[in-house]
Amino acid sequence: MDCNPSSVNFADWQQLSPSAAARELHRRAATLLSTAQQRAALALVLPAEELTAGFAAAVPGGPLAGVPYLAKDLFDAAGLPTFAGSMFLPEVRKTPSRDGAFVRSMGDTGAVLAGKTHLHEFAYGITGENPHYGDCEHPQFPGRTTGGSSSGSAAAVGAGIVPLALGSDTGGSVRVPAAWCGLYGFRLTPRDAWISDAFPLSPSFDTAGWFTANATDMRLAIGALTGLRTIQRSLRGCYLAMPGVDAEVERACRTAADRLAPPADAATRDDLLHGFAPAVDAYHTTVAVEAWETHKAWADRFRDRYDPIVWPRLNRVHALTSAQRDAAHFGLTTVRLLWTKFFLTYDFLILPATPCPALTKAECTLENRGRVITLTAPASLGGLPVLTVPVTLPSGLSSGLQIIVNHPQSPVVNWALNIFGAK
Repeated sequence: MDCNPSSVNFADWQQLSPSAAARELHRRAATLLSTAQQRAALALVLPAEELTAGFAAAVPGGPLAGVPYLAKDLFDAAGLPTFAGSMFLPEVRKTPSRDGAFVRSMGDTGAVLAGKTHLHEFAYGITGENPHYGDCEHPQFPGRTTGGSSSGSAAAVGAGIVPLALGSDTGGSVRVPAAWCGLYGFRLTPRDAWISDAFPLSPSFDTAGWFTANATDMRLAIGALTGLRTIQRSLRGCYLAMPGVDAEVERACRTAADRLAPPADAATRDDLLHGFAPAVDAYHTTVAVEAWETHKAWADRFRDRYDPIVWPRLNRVHALTSAQRDAAHFGLTTVRLLWTKFFLTYDFLILPATPCPALTKAECTLENRGRVITLTAPASLGGLPVLTVPVTLPSGLSSGLQIIVNHPQSPVVNWALNIFGAK
């Protein structure tokens, strides 16, 4: 097996014996990231003996048989404590005695759980920073972030440790790391079985998802997990330029989007930009209210053990007024009605996934977080599936396209992957 991460795909892993696959995965985990980044990205890699047994027991003939994956540490796996990026969650939540729904379904495909990945604490952040385990850095550009909250999963696929990793996406936590790490990402819809038993941030917006390093593997994963559809008619979509995007990123994203669809006409553009205006405030308010509902039973007792940046986000619920809550409800309704109207005419909308390349630590500011959420909140409020494809920038860094559809089995997904996989 070639040690170049870009050459290691599902088929490469499937050619290995169980013991060879376990050895190779451990070698990669130990050598493809620095020691500090191993700690920042990897919550747990299963022992070689246990991993060998897992490969040997993989469902024969399954569509992902023998493909190793890592799971973001808010998805339960039997016998493994779930920390969700914190230092204390197992003290208030028992170690699961059975696999969560997503891990069970992965096993049904023949995929092999290799361990778990760290995340922005309690998934409440988009920058991949974590004071407990270390900030997760871009595998090819140290000093820049992977993005969060699915930071460890993106780092593991980006570094070539595994070809597949599970993430979750509430406000962009698959889309942003995929874009910044040059990966393919797919997010599903809220309240489905795979996210419903994971540790929550905001159930109205939380979705399950995953990363791969290339379009072929993403097509295989989607085909195995949700199914792919084709359609005979032409598919109609458009690209929407959004405010606050760096000029370099906008040019690259528009050029990449031209492979799928033209820019939105003036009427559609104005309608969408006006309709999306309340999305960011509605997102932040709703997440604050729902996150507090999860944490309120133990938050005061453990307040000194929370990330000092995450704690104020949780605590801001107490400053929300009834007017802000009402405005959030109105904004959520407005955005969802807008999406319903849009999909009466179109099959997909393309937005930039990030406003800029991967951030440095100094650039992980409130302002830049706001710029990111401006791009990701509309699909989050709509509860919509999104395929993220990477877009390389002249600097060698990357952003990505959000290809937003109205159903996980939209034929747009297969069509877009065929186009981008052919490059």
